[in-house]
Amino acid sequence: MSTNPTPPWATLAAELEGELETDALHRILFATDASVYRELPRAVVFPRSEEDIVACVRFAGRYGVPITPRAGGTSLAGQAVGKGLIVDISRHMRRIVEINPEEGYAIVEPGVIRDQLNAALREHGYWFGPNTSTANRCTLGGMFGNNSCGSTSITVGSTREHTLEARVVLSDGTVADIGSQPLDGSEPSNGSPAILENVHAFLHQHLTDPATRDLVAAAYPKPAVTRRNNGYALDLLARQAPFDPDGPPLNLCTLLAGSEGTLAFTTRLKLRILPLPSRGSAVVALHFATIDASLRATQLAMETQPFMCELMDDTILHLALQNHDQRKNAAFVEGDPRALLLVEYRAATDELALQKATDLGRAMMEPGSLAVPAYAAPALPGQLQTDKVWALRAAGLGILGNIVGDAKAVACIEDTAVALPDLAHYIAEVEELMQLYQQNAVFYAHAGAGELHLRPILNLKKPEGRQHFHDITRDVARLVKKYGGSLSGEHGDGRVRGQFLPEMLGPEVYQLLVELKQVWDPRGIFNPGKIVEAPPMNEELRYVADAPVPNYDTTLDFSADGGLLRSAEKCNGSGDCRKLEGGAMCPSYRATLHERDSTRGRANVLREVLTQNQKENPWSHPALAEALDLCLSCKACTSECPSTVNMTALKAEYLHQRQEREGVSLRTRLVASNEWLYRLGGKMPGLANALLDLTGPLVKRFVGIAAERSLPRFPDESLRSFFERERPTIAGARGRLYFFGDEFVNYQDVEVGRAALRLWWRLGYEVLWPEHAGSGRAQLSKGLLKEARRLAARNITVFAERVGEQAPLVGLEPSAILGFRDEYPKLFRGKLAARTQVLGQWAMTFDEWLFREYTEGRVGAGDFGDGQREIVLHVHCHEKALGEASKCAAVLSLPKNFNVTLLDSGCCGMAGSFGYEAEHYVVSQRIAEQSLYSKLRDRSAETVIVATGTSCRHQVRDGLGRRVWHSAEVLWEVVHSQRPTLD
Repeated sequence: MSTNPTPPWATLAAELEGELETDALHRILFATDASVYRELPRAVVFPRSEEDIVACVRFAGRYGVPITPRAGGTSLAGQAVGKGLIVDISRHMRRIVEINPEEGYAIVEPGVIRDQLNAALREHGYWFGPNTSTANRCTLGGMFGNNSCGSTSITVGSTREHTLEARVVLSDGTVADIGSQPLDGSEPSNGSPAILENVHAFLHQHLTDPATRDLVAAAYPKPAVTRRNNGYALDLLARQAPFDPDGPPLNLCTLLAGSEGTLAFTTRLKLRILPLPSRGSAVVALHFATIDASLRATQLAMETQPFMCELMDDTILHLALQNHDQRKNAAFVEGDPRALLLVEYRAATDELALQKATDLGRAMMEPGSLAVPAYAAPALPGQLQTDKVWALRAAGLGILGNIVGDAKAVACIEDTAVALPDLAHYIAEVEELMQLYQQNAVFYAHAGAGELHLRPILNLKKPEGRQHFHDITRDVARLVKKYGGSLSGEHGDGRVRGQFLPEMLGPEVYQLLVELKQVWDPRGIFNPGKIVEAPPMNEELRYVADAPVPNYDTTLDFSADGGLLRSAEKCNGSGDCRKLEGGAMCPSYRATLHERDSTRGRANVLREVLTQNQKENPWSHPALAEALDLCLSCKACTSECPSTVNMTALKAEYLHQRQEREGVSLRTRLVASNEWLYRLGGKMPGLANALLDLTGPLVKRFVGIAAERSLPRFPDESLRSFFERERPTIAGARGRLYFFGDEFVNYQDVEVGRAALRLWWRLGYEVLWPEHAGSGRAQLSKGLLKEARRLAARNITVFAERVGEQAPLVGLEPSAILGFRDEYPKLFRGKLAARTQVLGQWAMTFDEWLFREYTEGRVGAGDFGDGQREIVLHVHCHEKALGEASKCAAVLSLPKNFNVTLLDSGCCGMAGSFGYEAEHYVVSQRIAEQSLYSKLRDRSAETVIVATGTSCRHQVRDGLGRRVWHSAEVLWEVVHSQRPTLD
């Protein structure tokens, strides 16, 4: 293989329809995946076609450059990292080519996401069965490469069983159709490629020999072990014709599935699709005091033929309680179980499924049924409830990132599988082994399939942790071998387990795998070092052993995570931020489909630059600027990222640190001066608006505001003036609240404030509005943290001694009022931070306050009259991240004739000043179209659009020309018995 250190990348770029990148940012982004490994690639390609992949393979062969296929980057064994050329098919090769329900197949490009395919299949009454915990972002190409199984494997098996045909690029650049028939139904015009002829000859030479077949069968896991990704699937090929005359026809897809991109590069797949399972569903959550009891219960549960059977331990449950979304999903948990066994049943109706779940729960709690019976067994019927249970289980990998400190739950023995009757005994021996290493390992499992995702907690920044990483894996591998199991059930061997394959399979069978790889890939370019000839598994890790950890003096308090750097290191690469449907995370990634614009990508760049950078000022690194540029600070990651990576706080600190050294731009100063400018202009609003009309285009061009944007008008009076003039002389008797009249509602959205004040007064509440500072929202979003801290300190002084349970602090703009709960405590240390946290408990949005008043019986439906409205509701990102969108919908549903639809919408794309900025306008509109415009465009003129955030309302007004209301306005209008004017 050539050792040319500088291949002519320009030559390759000229042949590609897609993009080729060799800059530092892309090399950083693709140096890691969801594993513990780090290898800086030389270049990254985003192919748009099969021809691009052919060009990459031929270039790699010509210049001796290793080539690593990559998709979602959620691999746990290091399969998706490499030192050569990374080829990422997830960005462009996402086309569903054909769906054929009559013949039961679908043809897809490898970048199609599993859930994307199932969404398209659903209308035909079909689905693709294998279901990984990463199904909303993993690709079918990656599932094929790993032979993924997931939670449904006990009923539908693995990806291998559902792959009919594959089109691949071989190591010499030729394209071949693998399977019973070519994908296009015709024979290749140039005959069978030479590499495939050599593969068939190799297989015929070895697998026609009965002694070799016996040797292979003895080396591989027991037949009862259904999850089996040890090495290449020679054992399964040996059961196919002609090697076994009674077996199914030979299909090399059996071999390619699970080969991790080491034999060929997949460009298209033909997959078997299945009729949708029964619609009725129910889950029983069996609560156990010991892991052993849950595993022994698994065997009994499997006798009832469930649809899914999964296990999770108390470590994951406790970590879930630190995550906003998963805390809600865990509401069914009773007490503090050591383990939960989650068993789902399917039937024609929810009621029938519930009966099966209830029967199992009752049996498992019966004294004498088990040595340690279940102590609780809540049964949850219907898809809505079962989806929450499985969302909690699916978040297991990401949740483990919440472990504070350098010791983390590490993937190395997390993929072992044994025969189900052996599971409890195997785990008992594993626990004994863990005690020798003084480990309290984390357990979560596809229990029904005999596979346990067991993770030791290790500090891989220390030499002893790295040695334990190796030794624990070696010892567990030997234990797996003793039980005739598989060291890899579905995650693959990759780097982390490849080293132990000679011992698992024996030297003769392992040598067969090495030779098989050489036949497929004579030049050794396809993902070398994975599965066979793997380097030591405790080398080339993310962290250098005993390297000094930089300590950054920050303005925001990251001490809960162990500092800013460890806050970024919470990201373990699970890639939840790459999902394209549901929730809001991550709006910029959804718009660009670029790893750079995901929370994971940003966290990786921060970690890399702040630990590896040699510059005196790492904050000036251009990779940081590019990665963080499109972060909208929407806070979705604080609730939707299982590891609770807070990119909003990290970006604010980054901007602060950079600006402390480089200065602040004029545009940033103007954004931060928003309150002062509107207070000044509000003294003469007529003149100010005339000047705005006259100079607006010039000002926008000069400071970099998008020409398409409208600028907020100066109101006739401030809300403060209205309040002083109109407030009742007699205080209301129903209750008391303090009003946080932020800079937006006071000087721009005055009509929103008027409606809220009138509503409160009409309902009989005393509204107190002492003089206070602005919220600091603009300063926080722009990294002007010292200014934000000064404003926050003034507000704490004003409200801390006044506000409490009987008189909460209520605001109308979610991003302003919720700063009291989120950013304000991070701006201080010690007693002042604690004081701020107490105040934050009583800081509420308008919707949260009204929901509280309703649930405590002080407000009822009778307060809101009989007016009829058809309402669609979009909730501000910060309110979704830090509160509950359902509360917003609930308060709008108080009037008995209001019909409210809560949109499953993400970020609107405006995000304060982000959508105003000229360089961000196109992305802002793309985000709005994906998450909001498409859900509003066809709504009738009679439909009232409600959005809780000022940015959201402005975005829709600019983009769709529709009037958008705050919930306070709609409720006031119905109380006031006037229908809103919908123009």
